[in-house]
Amino acid sequence: MISLPDCSGFVPFCATPAARKNIFEPFNPPRGAGAIAAKSVHMTAKNLLKILFCCIFIVLAVYNLWAGTRQPLLQWGGLTIGPDRYWTIAAFMDAYCGFLTFYVWVFYKEARWTKRILWFAAIMLLGNIGTSAYVLLQLLRLAPEQQASGILSARND
Repeated sequence: MISLPDCSGFVPFCATPAARKNIFEPFNPPRGAGAIAAKSVHMTAKNLLKILFCCIFIVLAVYNLWAGTRQPLLQWGGLTIGPDRYWTIAAFMDAYCGFLTFYVWVFYKEARWTKRILWFAAIMLLGNIGTSAYVLLQLLRLAPEQQASGILSARND
C-alpha cells in the first residue's frame, strides 16, 4: 500500500486573506508538505512587472528582427503591396504592447475589478482614444489646487 504525505497544513496562496488583499502582494508559500518545494518562491509586483516587460521587449525585438529579414524597413510602403504586411503587423504589435503598458498603470490605479475590466476593454478596443479618455478623467478628478502629477501614483477607490 502506498502512503501519501500529510498535506493537511497545505493552504493555497489564494486562500489566505493577505493573498486575496491585492494580487500583486507576495504569494504565501504553501505550508506543510509543499513548503519544502516552494521555500524561496516570492512573486512581488516588481517581479511580475519585470517578467511582463521583459516578454514585451523580447516579442517586439524578435518580431521586428524577423520582419527586417523579410523586407527592409525603408522599403515599407504601407498596405499597398504584399510584403508590407510584416511591418504593418509590427506596428500593430507595437501599438498593442503600448496599450498593455498603459493598462498596467490603469490596473494599479483602479481598485475595483469591474472598472479594471471595462477600462481594459476600452483601451484594447479604442486604443489611444481610450487612453486619452482615461487620463482626461483622471485630470478632471483633481482638485483645483492639486498638481497634475497627483494622478500618477494616487489610487482610485
